[in-house]
This record gives sequence, structure tokens and C-alpha cells, in this order.
Amino acid sequence: MELRELRYFVAVAEELHFGRAAARLHMTQPPLSRAVRRLEADLGHPLLSRSPTGVALTPAGAALYDEARTLLAQADHARARVAAAGGAAALAVGTLGDSAERVGAGLAAAYRERHPEVRVRVREADFTDPSAGLRAGLVDVALTRLPFDDAGLAVRVLRTDPVGVVLRADDPLAGRPRLRSADLADRRWFRLPDGVDPRWRAYWSGPAGSDGPVVRTVHECLQAVLWNGSVGLAPLDLDLPDGLTSVALADMPPSRLVAAWPAAGANPLVRSFARIAADVYRAAA
Repeated sequence: MELRELRYFVAVAEELHFGRAAARLHMTQPPLSRAVRRLEADLGHPLLSRSPTGVALTPAGAALYDEARTLLAQADHARARVAAAGGAAALAVGTLGDSAERVGAGLAAAYRERHPEVRVRVREADFTDPSAGLRAGLVDVALTRLPFDDAGLAVRVLRTDPVGVVLRADDPLAGRPRLRSADLADRRWFRLPDGVDPRWRAYWSGPAGSDGPVVRTVHECLQAVLWNGSVGLAPLDLDLPDGLTSVALADMPPSRLVAAWPAAGANPLVRSFARIAADVYRAAA
């Protein structure tokens, strides 16, 4: 029984789908399936019940999941302690928009408890860089939001948030329980700068051809709505200043808050950060 096989199994157990787990692990599905079957053969029990729609844990799989998570956490902690003892006791964390606030104090407290010797430096990026400094090599791990080009990055989804349209409180549409994009076709949407990651820009910038103001930060977005009556997107439960409100946008896919880091050669402190972040969110959910 290898740690790598346990890591693969945990991913499948959490996603309950081989395809999604393979995407999360940045690998193809066949070797992932083979690794899980080797683990089942090694332990002598089926761990997963497979069906065309996904998988479910067997009783043996449920028991292994708890044990595997504990073992992997211990292994990550051991690697991080070794890295810290070797002089690598520092971690740079990139954040974007509201990501730091969404993570909250729980993650900071949990990471400090696990790694009190690690100095954590937080760098805030603006909307021109959805990787929050990863692509430029400025940070070790990022708390950010999909979608953006994540080639070469490992990504762990922490939570999924419904998206709403931000309006002035006196807007005629502000009292509606929900809206669709077509209801806002004639509005001036705020835009992201040219040259930004195309997938990121397409998601957040609203309809093509909008002539709204160009923004780079959450504050600029909100001020554009407040002062100019433009509209834009934000997580539905974002704390808004007086004078603004948010209405659910029914045809908009949700926004996924993620931890992301380089897939190759990850610092053990980063692995531990991602696992602790996932644990904190799982406990909150």
C-alpha cells in the first residue's frame, strides 16, 4: 500500500467520480482506475461500488477513507517539518478579490497550529492575474477562483458559490428574486482589461460588446456600480456597501473558490496548506 495510491483513492472518494478525480489529480482516468484496483487487490476488499453515473464507497472503502486521510495528513506534516528544519519554513500565499475573506480566520488558525514555525506571507493580486501570482512565480500557493487556464497547476475546489448581479439598490430590477442574463442585455457591464486570461475575462465581464468601465479590483467593481449604475457579477453572498444589492442570476454557472499550486515539485508546506484548507471547508460545510 503506497501513499500515492492512497492519495488517488482519497481523490476518488471525495469526488465520487473517476473522471473528476483524474482531472483534479492532473492525470488520465485509466492509470487512476488501475491504481485503485491495485489498492483493492492489495487490501483484499472492494473499496468502491462502480456504476455508469459514478461511484460510491463500500463499507471497507469508508473505513479506509478515514484512515487514508489521517495517514496522508501525517505524511504531509512530516514532509513539512523536514522542509522547515532544512530552512524552507516560509510560504507565500496569493489571494484574489474576496478569496482571503472567504477562507476566513479558520484556515489561518489551523495552519498556524499545524506549522507554528512557518512564516506565511500573503500577497494580494488584482483581476488582471487570476492565478494570483502563481504564473509569475511570486507565490507558492493561491486562493483564487475558477475559471482560468490551470494547465500545469494542481487545483483543489474549496467551495462553490452561486453568482449574482450587483445593482444599485434603487435599480428597477433590484427587487426581483432572480434575474437572467437576457434581463440585463441593455445594461453597461463593467469589464476586465484586455489581455486578461480569456476564460476568466469571458466569465466575469458580462456580455460581449459592453461599454462599461474597466475595473481591476473588487472595490473598483462596486464603485463602478454605485457611481455609474453599471452592473457586474459577484458571489451572491458578498458583503456589499450601503446602496448596493445583489440578485441571483439564474443562468450563470456558480463560481468555484480554489486552492491552486504548481503541479510539479510542490513544496510539502504547500501540500499541507491545500489539505488543511480542504479540511477547514469540509468541516464548515
